[in-house]
Amino acid sequence: MTADIWYEDFIPGTLLRSPPRRVTTADIDAWADLTGERHPVHMDAAFARAAGFRGRIAHGLFGLALIEGLKAGLGVFERSVTASLGWDGVRFHAPIEPGDAVRLELELVARRPSRRAGLGVAVERGRLLREDGTLLTAGEHTVLLGMRPGGEAAG
Repeated sequence: MTADIWYEDFIPGTLLRSPPRRVTTADIDAWADLTGERHPVHMDAAFARAAGFRGRIAHGLFGLALIEGLKAGLGVFERSVTASLGWDGVRFHAPIEPGDAVRLELELVARRPSRRAGLGVAVERGRLLREDGTLLTAGEHTVLLGMRPGGEAAG
């Protein structure tokens, strides 16, 4: 098990990387079922090809959700992050296609103490990349991050 990254451990410039995850057509279908967003570029291969894609593509927000899911898989913010304060500058750079193996690069960007005791505000930059290095989705996420319980330094 990896140790949680608390406010004191959040060092700007640190880069975390996830293992890859393969995106499937079933993932796209499940996201459409969950959200109700069934635009034909996501659901109809012929329509997607006519729109200039190689076939069906994943929803842009599915890529953003993958960033969060792959981050959760790192296991370093399980207890330390108490709230998401929002995303800024989210961009969908390239389509996510069924069969793509995607991975997360999470850069720890900045931190500052919160007005609330025992908490800090931290900014992380998430980049979802295809296995060939193509940037798919990116944005900056601000979180409320707890300070190390008991004030102990990282070991």
